[in-house]
Amino acid sequence: MRRIMSKALPHFASGEIVRGFGRGSKELGIPTANYDIDVVKNLPSSLDTGIYYGWAKVDNGPIYKMVMSIGWNPYYDNKTKSMETHIIHDFQKDLYGSLLRVCICGYLRPEKNFESLEKLIDAINEDIKEAETKLESEENLNLKNSDFFV
Repeated sequence: MRRIMSKALPHFASGEIVRGFGRGSKELGIPTANYDIDVVKNLPSSLDTGIYYGWAKVDNGPIYKMVMSIGWNPYYDNKTKSMETHIIHDFQKDLYGSLLRVCICGYLRPEKNFESLEKLIDAINEDIKEAETKLESEENLNLKNSDFFV
């Protein structure tokens, strides 16, 4: 069942991109930009763990669509809560040390475990497709133009 997070969303966050677990690019083929634990700790308590969609901007670059996993990543049995952002763009360089600003617009699904790496990758690719569609709504396009990104 999907919960509506109207009080907590949209949520804006910014911080330096730090090294994550090293799985996104290497193991999944889906690179992620990760926030430091201090950014994660500042999430609203009403924001459930799960998969979200929204907008992302690295340094002074353009604004791109993104999907974000917030939580424990049950497939990997993480011990630390994380915010892992997949920016829907092919960057040609590492982004470590860059400033990442995101607007989390909506909730896609709860986090869950998967019986195989292939099923996890398939689910992430479905999340990306769904996010790309949802971000075309007028409400979400207006959030892309937020002063937060200026």
